[in-house]
Amino acid sequence: MFQKTKQLCRKAFGFVNRIPTKVMMFSFMLLSGMVAKAQNSAGDYSAGTSALSTVAEEIAKYVPIMVKLCYAIAGVVAIVGAISVYIAMNNEEQDVKKKIMMVVGACIFLIAAAKALPLFFGIAA
Repeated sequence: MFQKTKQLCRKAFGFVNRIPTKVMMFSFMLLSGMVAKAQNSAGDYSAGTSALSTVAEEIAKYVPIMVKLCYAIAGVVAIVGAISVYIAMNNEEQDVKKKIMMVVGACIFLIAAAKALPLFFGIAA
């Protein structure tokens, strides 16, 4: 009995290995699409949509705090960067311009992130 099952599995694997990959992917996409369609027609989703809207409202409450946090981090980066540039200038290092550009770039990035955060969540700042 076990030998027959083993032989049947080998034949099945041999058959599957001869099928082109594109055909297998196409059939898999067709079958998964049918499953998704069956789940979509299952019933009422009002509880899920109301829960998602509640979650979105709760997340939106944290956006002003995150904007202020981005501004605070930008301020700390600017102060630490200014001290670092000052020390580099006093020590006559070669890459002072590079340090200045890195600090300015980091501050601009953080400020742009703070400005874009309300737009990302669809909130008027």
